[in-house]
Amino acid sequence: MTKSRIIIALDYPDAEAAKDLVARLDPARCRLKVGKELFTAAGPAFVSELVEQGFDVFLDLKFHDIPNTVARACKAAAELGVWMLNVHALGGGRMMAAAREAIDNAEHKPLLIAVTILTSMGPAELEQIGLGADAKAQVRRLAQLAQEAGIDGVVCSPLEVAMLREFVDPSFKLVTPGIRPRGADVGDQTRIMTPAEAVAAGSDYLVIGRPITRQPDPMAALIAIEKELG
Repeated sequence: MTKSRIIIALDYPDAEAAKDLVARLDPARCRLKVGKELFTAAGPAFVSELVEQGFDVFLDLKFHDIPNTVARACKAAAELGVWMLNVHALGGGRMMAAAREAIDNAEHKPLLIAVTILTSMGPAELEQIGLGADAKAQVRRLAQLAQEAGIDGVVCSPLEVAMLREFVDPSFKLVTPGIRPRGADVGDQTRIMTPAEAVAAGSDYLVIGRPITRQPDPMAALIAIEKELG
């Protein structure tokens, strides 16, 4: 298992496009994230293939349903051999506790992470869905709920990391998308930090997509971020 903090987002429409990138990466120097688009197109077999190649895989499907359904989905995901998977904290404490129990009873026990507020959502969108404009207050509430349910950590914006570190257990993992190296295109993210800033704030793992995957030499881009992190 790699010690890398960097999780590369495989945001591709099909397995072939993702495989072209994966062939250029070193599993000792990064982890991989498989999200809804790629999982829907390529299926569980592709995830298992990545695991067999030696990659730590973060299965980013954000399960959010009734507790029994989420528990069964988490158990099925664990059987793929993934390193980490996630549920949506907005599903509530009972749902997250059911997911926790399912993982604890699985033969393979990946990290179980809860999503708080999506990093693409700004104050206007939060107001629109009735959560209020204060993203940090919502993230804090959901992170507390996740910790009480026995979840291993949360996905959050890097801008919320320092705030969360003030009250969560030291072992509680903070996984941060919205990471952009200095000078990189912001894209559809609104609450962002550089890799070094996020780690300094207390982030455990950095989810990085286009600043690596869209570069002519993805491995060189990864190495440059490693150097930035020291």
